[in-house]
Amino acid sequence: MFKTAIVRPPTPNFAQGLTTVDLGIPDFSLAMRQWEAYCAALESCGLDLIRLDPDPAHPDATFVEDTAVLTPHGAMLTRPGAPSRLGEVTAIAAAVRRAYPHVEQIAAPGTLDGGDICEAGHHVFLGISHRTNAEGARQLAAHLARQGYASSTVDIRAMTSILHLKSGIAAIGAAGKGRGGISGKGETLVVMEDMAGRAEFTGPGFADFDRLPVAADESYAANCVRVNDRVLVAAGYPRMTAELIRRGYDPLPLDMSEFRKMDGGLSCLSLRF
Repeated sequence: MFKTAIVRPPTPNFAQGLTTVDLGIPDFSLAMRQWEAYCAALESCGLDLIRLDPDPAHPDATFVEDTAVLTPHGAMLTRPGAPSRLGEVTAIAAAVRRAYPHVEQIAAPGTLDGGDICEAGHHVFLGISHRTNAEGARQLAAHLARQGYASSTVDIRAMTSILHLKSGIAAIGAAGKGRGGISGKGETLVVMEDMAGRAEFTGPGFADFDRLPVAADESYAANCVRVNDRVLVAAGYPRMTAELIRRGYDPLPLDMSEFRKMDGGLSCLSLRF
């Protein structure tokens, strides 16, 4: 069960951040309302929030997930693949170190964004993307192995539809109380249609994982987040929401329109532990 989340609000220069999509310029006032609703949703799920100050020097800093990988057993500060985002890690490090007695950090030449890391029970999928390289994934895999986690890589560099691995896949545990089983037992993987048939999710060792495929026209909804007994899901995707309900989950839809314009999703806006 998660108890705490680190969050950071967007800044008025939010639109100056990095994006690979062409969905228009985000409305800062609306983004702030959506961010406050997101924070209220986390609190309604029982989380205490560590609200960091805005960071106008880094327009992407509201996407705190990319700066660290947190598990119940340890913390790894990242080294973002976009040079303009490197300073965000320094700003988040103090908050992470207050929560974890021992913190490691990805070292050059490794690069790693937290948005490429999907924890599914005791297995962790490591995305190799244009932000996370093989060396960064190798360093994190070694860190996770010391905690008892298995891991495997998923190369998404040839995909143009997503920036990070978790834009297309989410692990939401089993329906009902808690976050699901371990080693895949009882674990549901929400997977966008473009990735559903990939061998990395269907090969030997993954027979215990259930699949929830997301149709191409609702693919943005694949970035959902299990927070204790709820599943945060982007609003406006009725078939995804209905399927979660049909399977026994309790979805909590949230409007993410302005963050989507900046390649952001629900998982990006918090570090949960």
